[in-house]
Amino acid sequence: MRALLPILLPLTIATPALAQTADPHAGHDMSGMTMAPAAQTPAPQAPIKPAQADPHAGHDMSGMSMPGMTMGPPDTPTSADDAGRPPRQPTPAAALTGPAHAADLYFDPTAMAAARDAMLAENGDVRTTGVVIDRLEAGFGEGNATYLWDAQGWTGGDINRFWWKSEGEGGSKLEEAEVQALYSRAIRPFWDLQAGVRQTIRPDLKDTTDLVLGVQGLAPHWFEIDAAAFLSTEGDLSARIEGEYDQRLTQRWILQPRAEVTLAASDVPEIEVGSGLSSLELGLRLRYEIRREFAPYAGVEWTRKFGETADLVEARGGEAEDLRFVVGLKVWF
Repeated sequence: MRALLPILLPLTIATPALAQTADPHAGHDMSGMTMAPAAQTPAPQAPIKPAQADPHAGHDMSGMSMPGMTMGPPDTPTSADDAGRPPRQPTPAAALTGPAHAADLYFDPTAMAAARDAMLAENGDVRTTGVVIDRLEAGFGEGNATYLWDAQGWTGGDINRFWWKSEGEGGSKLEEAEVQALYSRAIRPFWDLQAGVRQTIRPDLKDTTDLVLGVQGLAPHWFEIDAAAFLSTEGDLSARIEGEYDQRLTQRWILQPRAEVTLAASDVPEIEVGSGLSSLELGLRLRYEIRREFAPYAGVEWTRKFGETADLVEARGGEAEDLRFVVGLKVWF
């Protein structure tokens, strides 16, 4: 044992030293120690250029202005939220108390008023005049020929117009002709209310004068309607309803069915009219539009008198029922 002491004694001394070398902080309480931050290497900086003299130094530029821009001290932000935003400009007084039309702020108000009047005249107050000869035809049936015309026209604007209508028929001589003078006012899109007077001429019977109240327009599905009530100076009330429809077969060929009904509230023997349903006309015409404004046609028309009206016509030697082949022309301009 005494021989081993010289060997074990150096190992006993070296063991704690080796342990301290493996963990220099082992067994030490370091919770109260504070470590200094590590030194940072400064970033390289660009070479500093010598300062240049400010060419505007010492000049007061607050009073200078350029077109569209005024130089002055910067506005102070109104709140912390406005920091970094463009300064708020007050609302111009002209925007609050200016004219009704914004363009008057930039252009001469007199010139702008004239321009608005011109636009109204060209787009909303246009005066137009038109003439439509719907039927100008000759009829053939049972050995005698007849003629007939049905025309109308207007002049005025989109809302208010003067409207006239004329129609008549005859054979070897004139049987009946009428002329209407009407004031027409648009009451709905495609519909006009019409009022005026009608003068009817009957060479073999009594002439009459009537007050007229009616409507004219385009019904759904493109049916053209003309309905009117007539009150004569003698107090006789009657009515007439006309309807027609253009069935376009091609761009130029049009088939047009047409119907006309007349009614009366009382018997008027002087003009061969009985109360109730007086007469009915049904026609079918095929026309060819050489131009939109010029279209010849051919067709057939059936006419029937009813009730007291038929009796009055037959008593004078006429026919209560008639079927005719017709040829004619439709023109408008």
